[in-house]
Amino acid sequence: MYMSNIEKEKQIIAAYQQEESKMVLLFAQWCINNDVNPMELYSKAYPGQGQNKLLTDILPLTVPKEEAYHISSQLLLDVLASYGNDDLAFVIQEYLMKKK
Repeated sequence: MYMSNIEKEKQIIAAYQQEESKMVLLFAQWCINNDVNPMELYSKAYPGQGQNKLLTDILPLTVPKEEAYHISSQLLLDVLASYGNDDLAFVIQEYLMKKK
């Protein structure tokens, strides 16, 4: 079946948005697991952006840390790097250094 360029673009955008949502959920759950406020950490990384709608929408999907799977800090940093979220990764690394 032939797909037009517009259909292909829509499909690519939808796939990217779905993957971006997974990345944000991973970040939010890591924060919950580590007793960190995800909105605060995000604001430190991106102070001029205000509230992130996707993060706000995803927060209700997190579970209490007692019910969550372990998410390693390195996994989170790798995922953030793959999406170009270097500022957020830097703030997380700062947090981890202070924690030690």
